[in-house]
Amino acid sequence: MKFEKSMAELIKARRSVRGYMPKALDTEVKSKIQDYIKTLKGPFNAGVRLQLVEQSSILEESGGKIGTYGLIKGANTYIAAIMENNRPNGLEEIGYILEELILYATSLGLGTCWLGGTFNRGQFAKHLHLAEDETLPIVTPIGYPKEKLSLMDKAVRFAAGSNNRKPWDELFFNSSFSTPLTKEDAGNYAGPLEMVRLAPSASNKQPWRIVRENKQWHFYLKTSKGYGESLGFNIQRVDMGIAMCHFQLMAEELSIKGKWQHEIPKDLAATEDMKYIITWIEE
Repeated sequence: MKFEKSMAELIKARRSVRGYMPKALDTEVKSKIQDYIKTLKGPFNAGVRLQLVEQSSILEESGGKIGTYGLIKGANTYIAAIMENNRPNGLEEIGYILEELILYATSLGLGTCWLGGTFNRGQFAKHLHLAEDETLPIVTPIGYPKEKLSLMDKAVRFAAGSNNRKPWDELFFNSSFSTPLTKEDAGNYAGPLEMVRLAPSASNKQPWRIVRENKQWHFYLKTSKGYGESLGFNIQRVDMGIAMCHFQLMAEELSIKGKWQHEIPKDLAATEDMKYIITWIEE
């Protein structure tokens, strides 16, 4: 186990926090976060890096509005997820490694909140000195949550339906998209799949679809047409990386060995709204 708590506990405990206690991270906690960032490695090797940003002035200059999800209050520290342009699967890589860091932060009692937007020309970019070939699509505040949910937290959670999740028969399939996979048929993969089901996603759209084919688990993105076009990138690809992270970490905790591989299944052709991403192959 990478963390002191079980993966299921951490995934269920994680929530989007928009209200923070106005104090900086303790030196020891900040050091742990920075050290953990150095260990992160995603499955795509897609030129992604995470950077700790300590600038309360960012909020002051932007009026507290960060990205596309409204107000963040009290946060002094952020994590910026930066990727090289034109690298395949960069957005999935961001979802994967940032979610692992977020779960680690959750294990330390810290709050976070996924924020997607066009940050390249904003206050964050000025502080980060992005290279010409870099893009900043995602940031998250990181800090000590206020004890009670803010009105903003409650409103956004209600609007997004954050406590609601699609049932198994809409997400997981056996051999074809026409045959739902039961928990009984999933066997020891029931845990990793359930953690995928509980993963956060933009507007809680839960775009992942997984098809089992013997010892292979094919991950597909069911796109929502027109969703997120104003961002300039497909934020649902980030959601796929988050789902992959949950699947991988839970599988590791259960001592299930496997690897990620681009292995397009012959009998599961992608459609306009169903895009193949990657396959987990049991070893």
